[in-house]
Amino acid sequence: MPNINGSGFFVTALKKVPGVAGAVLLLGGALLGFRTVSASGADCGSAFRPAAGITPMACDNALNSASTLTTVVIIAGVLCLIGAIAVKLLSDRGQQKVTA
Repeated sequence: MPNINGSGFFVTALKKVPGVAGAVLLLGGALLGFRTVSASGADCGSAFRPAAGITPMACDNALNSASTLTTVVIIAGVLCLIGAIAVKLLSDRGQQKVTA
């Protein structure tokens, strides 16, 4: 059980929260990419797989918006994971200096 009064609890939370958030955002972005969109009654497909054949021009905005949202969510997930890894590396490095 971590010491709540010390910095151990804070560092542990700082490592785990962005890691979990990053994983959830990556999964959410992947699911958003496969969500189908429609415009003016036409099925446009999804950001990862647009409808086969020539899609109507009305689908352009819907597909662009879906692609942008998917990209932003996935990038946010990757940044959270990078942050979690950076905090872990820095805290591990700090513990090595303390014990040395």
